[in-house]
Amino acid sequence: MAEHDSDREDGTEPEEQSVPFDEAAAWAAIVAGYGDEPPDPPGAKPFKSVEDLALLEPETNDDEPAPEQPARPASLGGSVAFAPGVGPRDYSTPEPAEDDLGEDDEGHFVPPEPPPLPAADTTAKFAWLAVVGGPLLLLLAVLLRWDMTWWLATTGIGGFLGGFATLVVRMKTDDEDDGDPGRGAVV
Repeated sequence: MAEHDSDREDGTEPEEQSVPFDEAAAWAAIVAGYGDEPPDPPGAKPFKSVEDLALLEPETNDDEPAPEQPARPASLGGSVAFAPGVGPRDYSTPEPAEDDLGEDDEGHFVPPEPPPLPAADTTAKFAWLAVVGGPLLLLLAVLLRWDMTWWLATTGIGGFLGGFATLVVRMKTDDEDDGDPGRGAVV
């Protein structure tokens, strides 16, 4: 935290440095060293490029340099290349032999027919029609630039609110199924 002369409580002046700071020389040293990469620490291994990831690990920087690798063409994709027809997406499962199936196995599974959906009553159908139809009526009125009359706004907003309230009131609760909810887990 910097301390200003006017903020000092004891009223003393800050001590002056014995060696003057040469700001121009400091900036000249920064500019002169700009772009120079510092040497790697002893024992550090250089980073590998994407093309060289499959190659063996080179020795550390302290040892003699690795022998020159033959020039490789630059790859445009990832570091792993597959021959045609050998990639991971070309895998197929082997067909089962007749010996693989037991006496009880049929060899295939056919799921049972799902139960039919419960029939919706007339009240629920009209409630859903109001919940969806109310906002659609208002959107249609805006898109077609109809005059927003009181009956149009009342029908759209009232239909949505009435249909939503009807659906919420008619929701089934799980309390009807429980015979004795205070008993906890039954083993």
